[in-house]
Amino acid sequence: MKREIRSSMELQATGSARLILAIAAVDGARDETLVVEQDGRALDARELSDGHGTRLHEVDVERGAVTVRYRATVVGRSAPVAVDELDAIAYLRPSRYCESDTLTPMAVEEFSGLSGWNLVDGVSSWVGTHLMYQLGSSGPTDGATATMLARRGVCRDFAHLVVALLRAMDVPARVVAVYAPGLDPMDFHAVAEVLLDGEWWVVDATSLAPRRSMVRIATGRDAADTAFLTTIGEPVDLVSLEVFATVDDLPADDPRVPERLG
Repeated sequence: MKREIRSSMELQATGSARLILAIAAVDGARDETLVVEQDGRALDARELSDGHGTRLHEVDVERGAVTVRYRATVVGRSAPVAVDELDAIAYLRPSRYCESDTLTPMAVEEFSGLSGWNLVDGVSSWVGTHLMYQLGSSGPTDGATATMLARRGVCRDFAHLVVALLRAMDVPARVVAVYAPGLDPMDFHAVAEVLLDGEWWVVDATSLAPRRSMVRIATGRDAADTAFLTTIGEPVDLVSLEVFATVDDLPADDPRVPERLG
C-alpha cells in the first residue's frame, strides 16, 4: 500500500508567536519534507515526539504571513501500536471534549447488556445513525455532550461521542488525527481507537473513508491533544488550509470488521 499525503496552510501572525504543528505522519514516511517560510525565509522547525509516536514541530514566527508545506510518501503498513498498561487507565478517564461521566446514564440505558465487539459496533452504529454529518455545525469548544444534544457535527464530534460513550461503558478509547485517502471533502480527519483484547482498533462512525488506508498523525485523549495547529503567544489566524491524501488502491471497508490503523 502506497499513500501520498500533503498539507499546506497560510497563516497570519499578529506578532511574535510559537507554532506547534501536528501534521507529520507518525512513521513509514519516505521522501518527506516540511517547509515553514516567512517573508521568503525558511524557518527552523524543532521536532518533538511523545509516547505514541506523535511528531510535533515547533516553530517561532514574527508578525506577518507564514506558509507551511508538508508532503510525504507512506509505503506499507506500520506494526500494531504497543499497548502501555497505563493506557487502560488514562483512556478511561473523562477529558475536556469527551465527558464520559456526564454521558454515563445515557450510555448505560442505551448499551446495557452489550460487551466486547458487540458494544463497540453498537456505539459506532448508534453515533453513525443518530448524528448528521454537517460542516460548520459545531464550534471548536463543543464536546461530546453538546454533540449528543445537537445530533450533528463533523468528524471530530463523531469521534468524541464514540470515545465518551465507550469510556462510559468502561472501555478505554481515544482520538486519532489521520490523513484519510478517499475522504470527501478532503481535510484532516478524526477517528476513534478502542482498546479491546489487548490491541488498539480504529472506529470511524462517519464511514467517510476506508480505515485501512488511513495514516496516523496524532493520538490523544481528544482534540485538545490532536489539533493540527496550536499557537503560543500573539494570535495567529488561519487564512487557508489544504489537505491531500491518496492511495494506490483504495480498499473497501466493512465497519463491522475490526481494523487497525497502519
